[in-house]
Amino acid sequence: QLYLIDLNLEPLQTQEEILSYIQKILSLPSESEGVVVEAGCYKGNSTAKFSLAADIANRSLVVFDSFQGLPENDEPHVKNIFGGQASFKKGDYCGPLEEVKSNISKFGKIDCVRFVEGWFDDTMPKFKDRVACANLDVDLASSTRTCLKYLYPLLEKGGILYSQDGHLPLVIKVFDDEKFWVTEVGFKKPTIEGLGKRKLIKITKESE
Repeated sequence: QLYLIDLNLEPLQTQEEILSYIQKILSLPSESEGVVVEAGCYKGNSTAKFSLAADIANRSLVVFDSFQGLPENDEPHVKNIFGGQASFKKGDYCGPLEEVKSNISKFGKIDCVRFVEGWFDDTMPKFKDRVACANLDVDLASSTRTCLKYLYPLLEKGGILYSQDGHLPLVIKVFDDEKFWVTEVGFKKPTIEGLGKRKLIKITKESE
């Protein structure tokens, strides 16, 4: 089914990256009551895959996206840590909401998906659900800061937060900023697996 989705919807993440999150969704402990979160979905390739896992795990999948592409920004991205080009302009990665819903209806399990439309700065402060795990694919340092500020405090103890943007120097700076963690997120900077070394980075929350 995952390969069928890739044949019909452009993938932005590797199957290995997708399977890491799917494995986490399927292994959530029964005592966990949190929802599964995806921030940044583009056309819905990853969303369709995650919804299949969320449905099996009897979880809600909450998808945050503007559905207008990336916001206006002046972040000076040039290259990623592997030497590849990195440029993110307003409107990039735009997947309109109705198109994404149609894609999930065809290839995923839309009944377990809740779409939260709007800019992260507007939608995430209102979100109060407990979070079992979260997957960020948001490209911008500013968007990463918003996601960490509002989603990390909701993450259950033992919960996992992945970022698909660990290869971007400006995003690395956000994750590595101890002052930001303490003053804006409200937690001591956690251990971040793979930071500065790979695209997919991972945090396991050790305390509430």
